[in-house]
Amino acid sequence: MSRRQQTIERVSVLDYAAEGRALARLDGKVIFIEGGAVPGDEVDIRVIKDRKDWAIARVVQFRKYAPQRVEPFCAHFGLCGGCAWQMLPYPQQLQYKQRQVQEVFQHIGRISFPWIKPIIAADRITGYRNKAEFTAADRAFLPEKTWETFTYTQQTPPPALGYHVAGHFDRVLQIETCHLVPEPVNRLRNRVYAFCMQYQKQLGYQLFYHIRHHTGWLRGLSIRINKQHEMMANLIFAYADQSLLRALCDMLLREFPELSTLYVTINTKKNDSLQDLEPELVHGPGYLLERLGAYVFKIGPKSFFQTNSYQAERLYDQVKQMAALRGTETVYDLYCGTGSIGIYVADQAAKVIGIEQVPEAVEDARQNIRLNGLSHVQVYAGDVLEVWDEAFLAQHGRPDVVITDPPRAGMHPKLVGRLLQVRPRLVIYVSCNPATQARDLQQLQQAYRIDEVQPLDMFPHTHHIENIVKLVSI
Repeated sequence: MSRRQQTIERVSVLDYAAEGRALARLDGKVIFIEGGAVPGDEVDIRVIKDRKDWAIARVVQFRKYAPQRVEPFCAHFGLCGGCAWQMLPYPQQLQYKQRQVQEVFQHIGRISFPWIKPIIAADRITGYRNKAEFTAADRAFLPEKTWETFTYTQQTPPPALGYHVAGHFDRVLQIETCHLVPEPVNRLRNRVYAFCMQYQKQLGYQLFYHIRHHTGWLRGLSIRINKQHEMMANLIFAYADQSLLRALCDMLLREFPELSTLYVTINTKKNDSLQDLEPELVHGPGYLLERLGAYVFKIGPKSFFQTNSYQAERLYDQVKQMAALRGTETVYDLYCGTGSIGIYVADQAAKVIGIEQVPEAVEDARQNIRLNGLSHVQVYAGDVLEVWDEAFLAQHGRPDVVITDPPRAGMHPKLVGRLLQVRPRLVIYVSCNPATQARDLQQLQQAYRIDEVQPLDMFPHTHHIENIVKLVSI
């Protein structure tokens, strides 16, 4: 009999599973638990998906807390989905991430692999993000008990400029302090919020966007910050109100000397995607510069760039060390994005060829190549599966080393097959999803042995893991 939507009391949490879920067993069935449980907790749960051998449930109530649990440092913990592991001490977060790589390699890939190196921890476990995207809403989402108070007093919740509630596109939390971004990011966000609240009261009409009715003026705010604490902001509006817009921009430029670049984007669409829109430059050069190792990278308002600059440098150092280039090799950088990994290893290669599908990323990569004076690095636009064929190899040379950094879905099976045909001497596989990486490695072991496995923690207090694997042709 299905237990879906039933509440089950006093369930002992035994372990952690993938994707940040906790694990329990009930009558021989594996239960994956969402909602912040840790091993050692005793909880009441509600089953939301029930299958023959497993189920997914959410925590309804904590009966007993595990001794290793720590107090979350953020007031929004449990509602904001940004950093769901705050209740775990950082050393334990690392232990679970290390073990997750081990388990997916064993159970999903069923592959032969050497001893997995200890995960590379982050020195900064707060204030490490170089990008934050805040969404505006005419009404902030409030926890249930708070909402009951507002309903009783016939008030409405205040507007919000913050983060989405996990799993809900139309619920936005009002954020005052995000501990994952450095200052003055929070201060700038709070100032934009205060400005709009003030003018909404003065003008007597709604300035914060309503996601369902598509009314209101302010839709969002994106902020990037480099290691020198220079900021680039992009204000996103539903329509152009020139007097309000000028007043807001003038205030920000006057009060935030760290704001080196300011953009405005008018988004009249019903969706929040900005990739097909062109931001208007209001102030500054239009980009930030970030230094990783010996190289400088240009970051625009729509650029893809690793969100943790400090750990990105460590990641690229590991790739460079694994590649052990001698200066004579041709290197292919597949899914190269803005070209950062290929550029980082370029000083030890004879030639680097990058391939990337997103046109804006290709243009960023080419600018970064010129910025660093690397005449032996080139980037080509297109789907790697279509571009990287025999004719392309004949024109640009066969690879000695391939670096691949695919999206979470991993490499297309046909690309895995292409790698097996081309068979470079060395493949360095960078992944943000060890499960799909293990799946691809299972196929690649037809022609390769795994020489090194190096996990790296790019995002403390989240369940995300970066993993680097070195494969040597056999």
